[in-house]
Amino acid sequence: MAQWGERLLASDRLAQIRHYLYLNGMSGVHELARQVDASLATIRRDLQLLEEQGIVIRTRGCASLTASIDREVAFEARENHALEHKRAIADLAFRRIERGSKVFFDAGTTVLQLARRLRISPMPLTVFSNNIMVSEMLSGVEGVETILLGGRVRHTNRSLVGLLAEQALEKLWFDQVFLGASAVQPDATISTPDEEEARLNALMMKRTETCFLLVDSTKFARHSTYSVGLLDQVSCIFTDTDLDARQVQSLRDEGHDVVLAGHAEGKI
Repeated sequence: MAQWGERLLASDRLAQIRHYLYLNGMSGVHELARQVDASLATIRRDLQLLEEQGIVIRTRGCASLTASIDREVAFEARENHALEHKRAIADLAFRRIERGSKVFFDAGTTVLQLARRLRISPMPLTVFSNNIMVSEMLSGVEGVETILLGGRVRHTNRSLVGLLAEQALEKLWFDQVFLGASAVQPDATISTPDEEEARLNALMMKRTETCFLLVDSTKFARHSTYSVGLLDQVSCIFTDTDLDARQVQSLRDEGHDVVLAGHAEGKI
């Protein structure tokens, strides 16, 4: 019985380490030991195990989660912009995922962080996506079935768009859709710079009753060329605490559910 309890404790500690590295990036061994209240020797053993599983990389007394280095440059630049906020937003959105459901992850960089969050804390789930990197991120994750749409590859964000993708979506229905955006305009329009991406995202919103919008605060009060839809079509807006308080209040006064993610969410 004691051995079983120890295994459960170790499993919980490993999950906490993965979660902390997900939210905070590269961290030192001493820092991790404080966060999970374990000895340095225990943390080093845990990190060695996680490294053997291909989950972390250890370098000079530090550790970070493994990430693909084979990424399209433009996408990587956007992915790393406001990264702490995106991870905090994804962490809150992760809590809304319904176990055993059918969900859609779009090609947004914040939604990619949600896929990364799912990778370190898997659950039974079927994930549809038009993002090649989402499918790579979730490939082989226990309990997660990943289905990638077909279509033309849009290289700037590794997404699949066009007629084939649209035809596939028209035959599907999702319990939840997790959507990013390039801009949330002052008139409450969600928009993007690519016409095919906009058309596909608009269709995603019509194929569910529960659509979550994941956007960091820099996306507000901006403009982009092609309209995806309106905030009224969104069930909940996940953003960060840097969004102006008056704008947050205005959104809530208009009846929108706004959830704010701050750095405090990064604590274990």
